[in-house]
Amino acid sequence: MARPGPKLSKNPGKTARYYRSNPEARKKHNETNKKINDTDAKREYRRNLMKIRRERGTPSNKDLSHKNGRIVEESRKTNRGRGGAKRR
Repeated sequence: MARPGPKLSKNPGKTARYYRSNPEARKKHNETNKKINDTDAKREYRRNLMKIRRERGTPSNKDLSHKNGRIVEESRKTNRGRGGAKRR
């Protein structure tokens, strides 16, 4: 049985609103993400963050992010909106 994902935001950003209203684009986006996230490096990255999340007891509506060499809690919207290394 598939595990449920995180709860949907009550106040989605522009990108989330776009993918919610364009199923074809969402499907393409998900396929691209599957290829990116199916690497050993990404799995290790997620394992590390999940271990820290369990230890800290971080709530599901918060993300753990890397800031100045530390791992901090912040809102999912803020963290994911920043774009990480891919921001131009």
